[in-house]
Amino acid sequence: MPVFDLPLPELEHRRPALDEPADFDAFWRDTLRESERPEPLLSVHPVETGLRLTRTWDVTFRGFAGEPVRAWFSRPADRPEPLPAIVEFAGYGRGRGLPHERLTWVNAGYAHLLMDNRGQGDQYGNGGHTPDPHANAPGGPGPAVRGLLDPRDYHYRRLITDAVRAVAAVRALPGVDASRITAVGNSQGGGLALAVAGLVPDLAAALITAPLLCGIRRALDLTDAGPYGEIVAYLTVHRGAEQAAYRTLSYMEGISFARRAHAATHFGVGLRDTVCPPSGAYAAWNSYAELSGADPRKEIHAYPFNGHEGGDAFHVRGQLAWLRDLLG
Repeated sequence: MPVFDLPLPELEHRRPALDEPADFDAFWRDTLRESERPEPLLSVHPVETGLRLTRTWDVTFRGFAGEPVRAWFSRPADRPEPLPAIVEFAGYGRGRGLPHERLTWVNAGYAHLLMDNRGQGDQYGNGGHTPDPHANAPGGPGPAVRGLLDPRDYHYRRLITDAVRAVAAVRALPGVDASRITAVGNSQGGGLALAVAGLVPDLAAALITAPLLCGIRRALDLTDAGPYGEIVAYLTVHRGAEQAAYRTLSYMEGISFARRAHAATHFGVGLRDTVCPPSGAYAAWNSYAELSGADPRKEIHAYPFNGHEGGDAFHVRGQLAWLRDLLG
């Protein structure tokens, strides 16, 4: 695909005006308070995977409104000491799949929690196991437009809350060093990791690649691909609903979460990404921690000839080295 977004010199300094709601902080403070529970875990059961070097548990934790969210928790079989933990978030339309699918972080010596996406899992991969009881909220059938006309009804209010609660869940699991938690994700997962960085002040690090929900208004003007295309398609039918949609999306804007972040961060972006345009990722990175008072370590890696796949395994190799250096 051709380069379709801004030139790299402009991306490197991009810090657009932000239509941020005045009650953004109150909205998320109240949302998270409604979902707080003294015991984040509902159940933890060991599972047999056939893997001799990895131990895995089927975890159910309390997510949005205390509702059950499934996850896989894995750790190296020969490491009994408390380990730094990775909380990973999957891409749009994907569920947690099967427990042996994602072993990179476990093989690197980390504990690893892979959160299921509520109400997703049917588009690719190997399925999910977490329903979304609020799937009948007004809006289109896809998650990106489910409840789009009211921020309190919107799918991503629930999914972002689940992601924050996943950090509380992994901290409650045995053998985890609660002071060394990293949020990780690509695409939708990158957007969730960025939201967690903005909502969990004592997160150690966030590895964010091709994040969804960054520079949302510009992305809707640039691309019809992927989740943004679902929103565009909805608005082609529901003419006049765009202001309500824009208001809802402003509470989910990754740049706003980035401004509030404290954690060290490592970004990756493909400059030919037509799914999550690079101007959104750069705007988030340039705004990162500007309101939090923190001065975290941060870096961004651009891949000029790559699209939504970004740096792929080459980028993951860089993430592994960066995180090892950061956490020890």
